[in-house]
Amino acid sequence: MGPRRRARILAVQALFAYDFTRCGVEDLTGFPWADGDGEDKPADIGGDTRDFAVLLIAGAIGNLDAIDSAIQKQLEHWDMGRLNRLDLAVLRVSVFSLFFMKDIPPSVVIDEAVDIARDFGTDDSYRFVNGVLDGIRKAMEDRHESA
Repeated sequence: MGPRRRARILAVQALFAYDFTRCGVEDLTGFPWADGDGEDKPADIGGDTRDFAVLLIAGAIGNLDAIDSAIQKQLEHWDMGRLNRLDLAVLRVSVFSLFFMKDIPPSVVIDEAVDIARDFGTDDSYRFVNGVLDGIRKAMEDRHESA
């Protein structure tokens, strides 16, 4: 697994934890849950992986109102409170990337989100995540074209 994929997974895990604890970015970026024997022990999270994960975590939390607003606009007859918490974490990290990381193509952001949702979410998570993110991508393109 590449460093950016690991960073995205760590960011999703952090946003998932944030949704329950509302702890600060500093606490989340210490990666306290990554203390097992695998490759995600805090001491084993490399500089590039750590830096990208911190950027995603801090950026998503710092822009949560705009991110959640964009997600809510894609939910027909749904309330944010009804969303699967893991799906929401994947969406938040990905919407941050779509909005603020212009050097990453939207197709890459969406593909990564779908893969993470497929690996960690429910059987239908990846379809849901793909639909919401594609709707946000299209809305962004429409705004750009009309500007």
